[in-house]
Amino acid sequence: MKKIVLTTDFSENAWNAIFTALKIYADLDCHFYLLHAYEPSTLNLLGTKSQQRLGVIYDSLSKHSEQELEEMYKYFEINHKNPKHKLTTVSMAETLEEAVKDIVSQNDIDLVLMGTQGATGAKEVFLGSNTVKVLKTIKNIPIFAIPSGYNFQKLRTIILATDFAKTFKKNELDIIIELAKLWKAPIEIVHVAIEFNLNDTQNMNKTVLKERFAGLNYTFKNVPFEISISQSLNTYVGNKDSTILSIIRHHHTFWEKVIGEAIVKKIAFHSNIPVIFLPQ
Repeated sequence: MKKIVLTTDFSENAWNAIFTALKIYADLDCHFYLLHAYEPSTLNLLGTKSQQRLGVIYDSLSKHSEQELEEMYKYFEINHKNPKHKLTTVSMAETLEEAVKDIVSQNDIDLVLMGTQGATGAKEVFLGSNTVKVLKTIKNIPIFAIPSGYNFQKLRTIILATDFAKTFKKNELDIIIELAKLWKAPIEIVHVAIEFNLNDTQNMNKTVLKERFAGLNYTFKNVPFEISISQSLNTYVGNKDSTILSIIRHHHTFWEKVIGEAIVKKIAFHSNIPVIFLPQ
């Protein structure tokens, strides 16, 4: 059974991400952990003199969190009768990234799925304090980011963006292979570059990738570099219908060294389609 963490701040965007997860994995046995973390960092500024007030606030936040999660659980019990799906609610008095880290390690989680815009509606602020922090904290499993307002109906294409500079280990691509089989979706392996002559290492890694996807419907695509990697990818996927983009989280990519482009962060900010950030 696949174990998936669904984060929520009870916003419309969080609901949308959860519904997307339930639809994407409708035909797979899944145990969903519905997680709410309710410790705002601003409370830490109250200091030791305000411990009593702090305790009252935490108690109130705890009750609110548990009540909201209970309401969500009841809703899914009534409206989501998929025998393949099991739902557990989890409330934690921690920052989101620490809560995700704890639940991942405690429950042997396979995947974290979250929306990329929170209740504030301040996209850049929310991503700076939540999604990107989770990306930086949780590196050993995939993070599945669902953009605000995304309406999932059917998965038609999976795009894997790579420069072939790194060898993909077997388990790194499991989520892509699983989705390709679930939805019978083709995989497009996209290489963004100024010129496409591969060196020996890149050619070897490309061969390994063919072995990883053996038996699946996959193709290689060359995409010309335009202004930035993230913009080139967004232009390419913008012409695709019902697509998921997947990228690996390198520590320092070639492009970050040459032009200072933080590709992962830019894609997290600006993608209009779901993005799977593969394990690092």
